[in-house]
This record gives sequence, C-alpha cells and structure tokens, in this order.
Amino acid sequence: MKPFTYLRVGDTADAVRWGREPGTRYLGGGTNLVDLLRETLEQPDRLVDVTALSTEIEPRDDGSLLIGAAVRNTALAAHPAVRDRFPMLSRAIMAGASAQVRNMATVGGNLMQRTRCAYFYDDEGARCNKRSPGQGCDAIEGFNRMHAILGASSDCVATHPSDMCVALAALGAVVHLNHADGDRSLPLTDLHRLPEDRPDLDTVLRPGELITAIELPPLPFGRRATYRKVRDRASYAFALVSVAAALELDGDTVKEVRLAFGGVAHKPWRGFKAEAMLKGQPATSAAFLAAADAEFADARPLSHNGFKVELARRTLHAVLLELTEMTP
Repeated sequence: MKPFTYLRVGDTADAVRWGREPGTRYLGGGTNLVDLLRETLEQPDRLVDVTALSTEIEPRDDGSLLIGAAVRNTALAAHPAVRDRFPMLSRAIMAGASAQVRNMATVGGNLMQRTRCAYFYDDEGARCNKRSPGQGCDAIEGFNRMHAILGASSDCVATHPSDMCVALAALGAVVHLNHADGDRSLPLTDLHRLPEDRPDLDTVLRPGELITAIELPPLPFGRRATYRKVRDRASYAFALVSVAAALELDGDTVKEVRLAFGGVAHKPWRGFKAEAMLKGQPATSAAFLAAADAEFADARPLSHNGFKVELARRTLHAVLLELTEMTP
C-alpha cells in the first residue's frame, strides 16, 4: 500500500478545502476504499475522513427526507421514517453485504463504491479499461456471468454493485454536492455514468466534489413498494438481478409506478420504458410482462449472462404481482 496522510475533518468547508488538493480522496466507512487501497487500485496521497459530517436523518412534514452523507447504512435502514415512508429503501440496504459492513458503511460512500468485476481487481492477470484506460477488457470475451446486459460498451461491461442505489433511483432521490466552486444538486439517476469510452469514470462528480446529503422527495404510495434481490446465495452476495418497485393503483388500473433494476448495467438502471408502458394500463399479468419486454428489448447479453434477461423479466413480473396484492 502506498503511504498517505490522513486527516479527520469536522466541517464541510474544511473537507472541501482539502478535497480540492490533487491526490486527495474522501473516506467514509472505508468498506470499499480500504480494499482498493490494499489492492493498490487506489493510490491517493491523502485521505480526508468525512465520517464526522452530516449524520442527521431529517424527516420533513411534506413527507420528504434529508439524509446526511455520513449516516451509517444500518442507521438509515432502521430509522422509523424510512421504514414507514420508504420501506423499499430499508429492504434494499438490508439485502446488501453483511451486518458488520452495513454498520461501518456510510450513505455517501455507498454511492461511490466501485464495481466488483473480477477483472477490475485482477491487476496482474487481466486487462481492464476501468482500471487502466486503453488497456482493453478481458471480461467481454471472458467469464461474464455477473456482467451488464444494458447500457454496456465495447470498452466495459461491468455492473454497479450497490443495492441501496437501486432503491434510491426508483425513489427519485436527489444528491446534494459541495465544491469549492459552489453547491449543486442532481438526480441520483444522473450521478452514475454508463461506461461509453471512459469506464474509468464512474460518476459525473468534479474532482474534489463532496456528497453532503441525499434527499428523498415525498412518495405518497411509497408503502406499496418492495425490493427483491436475486443472487447465488442468501447473504453477502451481489445481485444477479434486483428490482426496486413502488406501485399506485386506481381500482385495477396502474396510476403511478416506479421501477429500477440492479445487476444489469454500469449504473442503477431506472425502468423508464416499463413505467411508461404501465401507466394507465390494467394491473394484469399480461401488462406486467409487456412492460418487462419493453424494458429489456435493448438488452445485449454476453456469452455467459443471457439468463439475466429472462431472470429480470420474471422478477419484475413477480414483484408487480406481489404489489397488486399488498395492502398499502
């Protein structure tokens, strides 16, 4: 591991001031970044520990929620306002990693975690454009069972690993950012990038930009929602496919629906096509399957992950059927 300096800051201004220095990385719970340091895939000159910042969860009267970036994942999943207003998010967090990791991980760090593609970590035996731009991608012709079926490029087929971010995408979360040049906010669905020809860039963050909070807008039908993760074993496994869904019915008709998918793309994949297909339609098995077909019509499976298309289609169908039977 390359030697580095460590600073623990007490306010956002100090964090951003240090963050603008070249070679600096922000440190949350360290549940991913420390692994990357040990593997020498990250070699910063300085770590700025931001875990003392913004640890509040603020429920608002309009039904929205403001979540500090340094809130631990376990605390967020257990918060009464999350369990009551956004149970999908609580379920997604509890589906990720282990209890020990969730106790350490922070919300901001979860947004910044990098892919678990085995070729990315194999810096001695595999080519990876995400690790070394221009090197090539051995995953495309390799063992690619866990890799992307949507939005991939000829340079990268890696998937985004977070369960929490899939729920945040479905909930329309907004990310608040602080930078030396000023504050801004953007939808979570715009934070993470598709790989295109720069898979080394996971997000649209500017150098030194700090995630300070995540805002969840009100979602009146948020109680009729769930998160389902399909994986190889019951715990401590990344998603083959996951579905975050919330459904509002007007009688037997779909009034509103929110959908997002994990394990299928380089970013949490919001199901805009399926949502458009479903709104105003009868809440039937046939309509759910038609929406799934529309969402995955552009899927481009690799040699070992063709099963993901049908798995995602069937998982979405099952989740929507479950929600129609749920009492909101």
